[in-house]
Amino acid sequence: MVNKKEIITFYIASIFFVCLDLLLILFRFDFIAVLLPLAALIVYLALFSLDKLMLFVVFCTPLSINIFQVPGLQLGEIGVGMALPTEPIMFGIMLLFFMHVAYSGYDKKISRHAVSIMIFLSLGWMFVTCCTSTMYFVSFKYLLERSWGVITFYFLGIYLFKNIKNIFSFNWLYISSFTIVIIYTIIRHYPSHFSEKAAHTAVNPFYNDHTAYGALLAMFLPIIGGLILIKRNKPTVRVVAFVIFLLFVLALALSYSRAAWVSVVAAIVVLTLMLFRVKLQWILIGFCIGIGVFFAYQSNIIMKLKRNNNQVSQNIGTEIESISNISSDASNLERLNRWSCAFRMWEDKPVFGYGPGTYMFQYAPYQYSYMRTIISTNEGNRGNAHNEYLGPLAEEGLFGMLIMLGLAASVVTLSFRLAYTLKDRDTRILAISIFLGLVTYFIHGFLNNFLDTDKAAVPFWGFIAMLVAIDLTNKPAAETTKPAIT
Repeated sequence: MVNKKEIITFYIASIFFVCLDLLLILFRFDFIAVLLPLAALIVYLALFSLDKLMLFVVFCTPLSINIFQVPGLQLGEIGVGMALPTEPIMFGIMLLFFMHVAYSGYDKKISRHAVSIMIFLSLGWMFVTCCTSTMYFVSFKYLLERSWGVITFYFLGIYLFKNIKNIFSFNWLYISSFTIVIIYTIIRHYPSHFSEKAAHTAVNPFYNDHTAYGALLAMFLPIIGGLILIKRNKPTVRVVAFVIFLLFVLALALSYSRAAWVSVVAAIVVLTLMLFRVKLQWILIGFCIGIGVFFAYQSNIIMKLKRNNNQVSQNIGTEIESISNISSDASNLERLNRWSCAFRMWEDKPVFGYGPGTYMFQYAPYQYSYMRTIISTNEGNRGNAHNEYLGPLAEEGLFGMLIMLGLAASVVTLSFRLAYTLKDRDTRILAISIFLGLVTYFIHGFLNNFLDTDKAAVPFWGFIAMLVAIDLTNKPAAETTKPAIT
């Protein structure tokens, strides 16, 4: 029963809220007056239904807009970028998490998990390199942004995803709002007859780059594929998933994101290996042999690649062939320029690097004139190192890159174990789908880096949390003999 004191408190708070909103309208603070009810709802959810607030953030993520793109807000002009409304909410959730941990501690089973240990190492080393950074404000801001994504959708996400229904809710919410963005993008893309050039701007303002858009499309394709195959879903749900799958495939093709296409092919190869139950150690041996062959014959391989003069175009076939063009394709050459800069930056500061988030402000002097392209810049306004592994190498030293590789390795090891040991067919398909989504990002990470954005951070840390949650709630199944994948 609600007591009299609670009723009086409710009415006082309601009257105060209404009066405050009226005052804001009266003094022409219309923008704040509109946002105030939403802010009140967010505060209520944060205090009484945190799981729903987290899922609300998931739905908002594909639709979020960076503060740089909001007219009238001046924070962007002094270098403070933030995605609205998602990142302020995640910051608030992070503060609630710290208060919870201080009051009642944290689950030791989660904190001792191999993946969690790698994430602790990542955040810890990032803090150390922030203290030695060449740009303290930039680095600590970067650490803060990384922290609220990790804490909200990994450390809190594991609690959320122990209820498997929340895994489906997370994916459907993201897919639903992402579908809105896809339809919006296709409509904007249509007047140009879906040209390659127009693909770069059709995604604005939700994405500032077609490659980020493509990366997320690739990331969710395996998830949607899994939703089609999971038998516990109703037939109507599976049909809807199939239609959405076709829409995502179309959107991926029209994104002209070659890195995303490559990542999907890689995911298909990994899926094939898993279906044939190839052991992870043999895959790693094959990968190492492939790297060895490349270095042994690198001169011949590079000479052959330089003979490829296919340029990016609206023709899909030519677009695919241009992936390996390192002789005249500006996008590919600029990546080589950025990667070589990252390596030279590491040579200057091999232990601690320049500091998290500083690459884009520090790499310009490391560009060789003969490697510069028509899209090169000294302004630090055209992206980062275009690599999730070389970026940490330049910013956090060798240990930073090794931690990122170690995180990927721990996720791969966990995923193969789940794929080969989970008894329940639907749970196994779900785990494999989540892992393949991460595979697309790990592969895409060799060509681009987007973990500093909410668009990629929310599903990336969320997917990893899903796998850990499945692992922790299926320990008895994981200790049995290996069933076949069907």
